[in-house]
Amino acid sequence: MKLEPFINLLSIDSSSGKERRLAEYLSYAFSTARCNTSSFEVGDNSLNLYFSWGQPRIVFCTHLDTVPPFIPPRIVTQADNELWIFGRGSCDAKGQIYAMYTACVELEEAGCTDFGLLLVSGEETGSHGAKQVRNQIPPCEYLVIGEPTDNKMVSACKGTKAFEVTILGQSAHSGYPEYGISSILRFNDWLNQLQAIKFPDDPLLGPTTWNIGCLHSNNAQNILSDCVRFRIYFRTTFASDEMVQTTMASFQNDFIKIQAHGGDTPARYHTLEGFPTKTVAFGNDAPHLPGYQHKIICGPGSILVAHTQDEAIRWKDIRQAADLYKEIYYQTQTRHS
Repeated sequence: MKLEPFINLLSIDSSSGKERRLAEYLSYAFSTARCNTSSFEVGDNSLNLYFSWGQPRIVFCTHLDTVPPFIPPRIVTQADNELWIFGRGSCDAKGQIYAMYTACVELEEAGCTDFGLLLVSGEETGSHGAKQVRNQIPPCEYLVIGEPTDNKMVSACKGTKAFEVTILGQSAHSGYPEYGISSILRFNDWLNQLQAIKFPDDPLLGPTTWNIGCLHSNNAQNILSDCVRFRIYFRTTFASDEMVQTTMASFQNDFIKIQAHGGDTPARYHTLEGFPTKTVAFGNDAPHLPGYQHKIICGPGSILVAHTQDEAIRWKDIRQAADLYKEIYYQTQTRHS
């Protein structure tokens, strides 16, 4: 397995919205003499790619886009002589792309002809590419999703729920706050109410968590804010998924407006005997790829460094992942026959 092609992948800026260039590069760089290469328009100027060997019964799948900003690759040899590759996408998800591609090439060399490699756009911004796949290729028995799971199979994954919240107030001169109502203070009160709610711990997936982003109030420093808008994003469990929805709905009143923006429910995934497993709290494309009988999630790299300035992956973990994907292929082939 050569390092240079992986560095080439990392050198292409495929931040969400820019991943078409990477797709166009891979459409010829990954094509082989024995595979059929197809590209599909998603509708937002991005592409999905599909490499198929014969009639696939198993498809390896991961995403082309990365979270911004683009960080160019660099190679570092650590004190223990381990080779690490830093850069945006190294572990989410170009490490998965390269490990899956390596596995496919080696399966091709072994004479196998019943597998595919699906690379989709827009996973980081709503799984836009995955949502179009049902109109582009037929599903099959096994789907293997590549995500940074430390090369462990995911037994279950938390769900997600997103909401846009608008809290209204009444503007006034800040020297005379008694003549207005600060939406900032209302936001603070609302936040305290939310923090006081005890969502049940799930025996498998643990606690429910949430994060606030895109927080915005356009008031000057000497004027009471009359409006605060923000997004809130929950990571839900089997025990809390429905409660999160009813709780958010209960907050709505004359000055708190809540708009649901969808999400995924918690899910269990297929695992194979002999492989280490774990649960995870991050989203992925699997819920948006229907029709597959069995879905497996696994891949190299750690989610703890994904999306960070220090995103990196150990080179030997990509090699291990390629071997892991081949072992999944052979085990599922045995079960299939």
